[in-house]
Amino acid sequence: MNKQLPLFLLLLLSIFSCSPSNKEGSKREKININRDWSFTFSEENDEFSSSKKNGEWETVGLPHSFSLPYFRSESFYVGYGWYQKNLIIKKEWLSKALHLEFDGVFQVAEIYLNGKKVGEHSGGYTGFSLDISKAVKEGNNLLAVRVNNVWDAQLAPRAGEHVFSGGIYRDVYLTVTNPLHVTWNGTFVTTPKVNNEEATVNIKTTIENKSLIDKSFILRTKIVSPNNKQVAIIERQEIVKSGEILTFEQQSEKIKNPQLWSPEHPNLYRIETFLLEGDSVVDNYSSTLGFRWFEWTADQGFFLNGKHLYLEGVNVHQDHAGWGDAVTKAGVYRDVKLMKEAGFNMIRASHYPHHPYFTEVCDELGIFFIPENCVWGIGGFIDEGNWKSSTYPTKEEDWTGYNKSAEKTLEELIKINKNSPSIIAWSMSNEPFFSSEKVIEPMKKLLVDLVDESHKLDPSRPAMIGGAQRQNVDVLGDIAGYNGDGATLYKNPGFPNMVSEYGSCVTDRPGDYTACWGHVTDGEKPAWRSGHAIWCGFDHGSIAGNMGEMGIVDYARIPKRSWYWYRNYFRGIAPPKWPEKGMPKSLKLFADKTTIIGTDATDDVHINVQVLDENGVHISNSPDVTLTIVSGPGEFPTGRSITFKETTRNDIQILEGHAAMEFRSYEGGTTIIEATSKGLKPAQIEIITTGLPKYEEGITPVVKARPYQDYRWQQAVETGSSVKVSDARPTRTNSTSITPASLANDGHKWTKWNPISKDGIIWWELDMENFYNVEDVNITFQTATDMTIELASSVNQKDWISLEKLNCNTKQKPYLEWNIKDNTKVRFIRFTFTLKNKALPLSIGEIEVYGKTN
Repeated sequence: MNKQLPLFLLLLLSIFSCSPSNKEGSKREKININRDWSFTFSEENDEFSSSKKNGEWETVGLPHSFSLPYFRSESFYVGYGWYQKNLIIKKEWLSKALHLEFDGVFQVAEIYLNGKKVGEHSGGYTGFSLDISKAVKEGNNLLAVRVNNVWDAQLAPRAGEHVFSGGIYRDVYLTVTNPLHVTWNGTFVTTPKVNNEEATVNIKTTIENKSLIDKSFILRTKIVSPNNKQVAIIERQEIVKSGEILTFEQQSEKIKNPQLWSPEHPNLYRIETFLLEGDSVVDNYSSTLGFRWFEWTADQGFFLNGKHLYLEGVNVHQDHAGWGDAVTKAGVYRDVKLMKEAGFNMIRASHYPHHPYFTEVCDELGIFFIPENCVWGIGGFIDEGNWKSSTYPTKEEDWTGYNKSAEKTLEELIKINKNSPSIIAWSMSNEPFFSSEKVIEPMKKLLVDLVDESHKLDPSRPAMIGGAQRQNVDVLGDIAGYNGDGATLYKNPGFPNMVSEYGSCVTDRPGDYTACWGHVTDGEKPAWRSGHAIWCGFDHGSIAGNMGEMGIVDYARIPKRSWYWYRNYFRGIAPPKWPEKGMPKSLKLFADKTTIIGTDATDDVHINVQVLDENGVHISNSPDVTLTIVSGPGEFPTGRSITFKETTRNDIQILEGHAAMEFRSYEGGTTIIEATSKGLKPAQIEIITTGLPKYEEGITPVVKARPYQDYRWQQAVETGSSVKVSDARPTRTNSTSITPASLANDGHKWTKWNPISKDGIIWWELDMENFYNVEDVNITFQTATDMTIELASSVNQKDWISLEKLNCNTKQKPYLEWNIKDNTKVRFIRFTFTLKNKALPLSIGEIEVYGKTN
């Protein structure tokens, strides 16, 4: 078996939900239907539900994004798109229960079969299942899906610092089962008792009877060990009436000496569920089980299996270069594997539910996982009507709808992922305090309700409030996750806590060989803190511009130097020799593997190209390089070729003589890919795709070119007017005063910051937690002082640029209104006050900063 994708290949070898080892045999089919879709942009209401009418239709495969190809632009297409597919239904299936299972559609999906609407789903980050049993016919059926990613005041999320591209961007399946069957994600497996010597297992199984008669059946549950040995079997006789859905509970006897799950030893058991009518198995279902116990404590941190363990975490967004959010399972696997290889033991799923396969990989590779609900916002939010709005609705008529949306997403998140041993908490939110002052209280009430709902849905895990460093939301859950300056503001809060985001290296590859955050190495690991998580693992697309450049791995999944720093720090692996300038002579092509398993785009390969000198050594020179499919099947996000340019910022890049892109195929066959650059010796690589249909040169239609299009012409987010970007944001100062620097931006002009400096030079620094064009600064002074004020800016809190300088006599004018002429987008600004008379005190009531994101 290919060691690079052990779990992934296991899943591909068995497309059914049951284990291939059970003797009863597979009775349900789960068929991937990613291939052969048609797509067009259209706002037609239902014109394309029953036939293919006018429109510029494109043949596409799933996963697919409206923004394809996407390269980290701040803007993206917002609107409607239609998908169509011919769905073939076999005659013998007409007596079965048929369901469509979507792993994720952003963000509203309306599903039609043969012109009849069979269901819809709102919410872009969780999967859903639709019963189509009564809507299908034998033979060809037209499946049509209308998708939109239009901002909705009542739909979570209403804002965030990534992008919101539409599309059927995750996998889709057709499941065929007996009318008597286990429902979608229909088991809940817990371990009421577990220790080193013994454990018990509790299984709740939800069963539906869609037949016209009552059904008597045996529910048989087997527990299978990591080495494929049956360790327990439980049976009970039950009856489900026609049309009923019932949940049955089973409890195992004691299982001796369980193999515990941990990051070092991710031992996975299986729960094999069988429904028998008489001696015949009519349905079977497989679930994951990991024996482990954990505890979050207020004073001693986190414990796993009775031993203290510090959580060294990383935040992860889901999108990849070129493909955007439309990532394959293989791409998901590589992401988790990269973080595991660097030595991290925990991932926080910032800031929405991820692909269900993400959780499976965390289970398999052994890395803790904290999934997160999509209740979050953006600093410097503006008025209603766009993706930069208040986290919580500002209009009361939207409260009920928004609350239901947030609760529904949480319910689906837990339902889909609840059996994974890697999950150690459910996060309710991220920085929900980015809400209008007038709705802070209803925002808090929603968080309380979400925590209560989490406890009901899964009593076995605690609820976290992520990004809890403002507005006292940290006390509303079981665990507080503090972002940014919360690491220093909240000392020993008296309840379980961690730093859910730290670090802000804003840089393209290669970046610096650094941790980005001093607390990693300076001993800032007090006993009461359970862990911390770096922001962030990967570069990503962001409506906030440079916010997407904070990864320790770049957008194309090539590690920056900080990734190597962490790997060395955690695992003791020295970094490689960094490439240097040389004389380019040739190109080198290589991939993470050279075989793609199957033609449904659940698998792909990561193609890399490097520039070499005459000795075959990788050098940092970065000429334009083009990858072209010379023959055979497959595609890049841009079509049959892709060109990397050094001069293109935030787009299709080659940096340090190295570029990469993911390649997928929807037909079987052999593909030859060639890398070329003017004046250099080219290189080729052969990729084999297994499965049907086979590609026939000159006969099989090939994907058309998809030129990269920057949607800045169609602003997904309107610019609007300047907004205040200073209130309650993180601050730093050189002052030795006991009054905190945060009094200068607490939103109250009557509170005073009284800085002290022996040499009369005082600086005050603001982290706006986003990137803004600073336009205006207002300062209210509380004392009469003569001084000069210098304003400097930075994108990374390291390299500072002086913007403007002025003289200020606060005796003549205690209130300063300062219009800033420089329109560079920055994150950090620093005020340096140089007092002309050191004996006169400086006292500031408030510093207000206003800016725009566009």
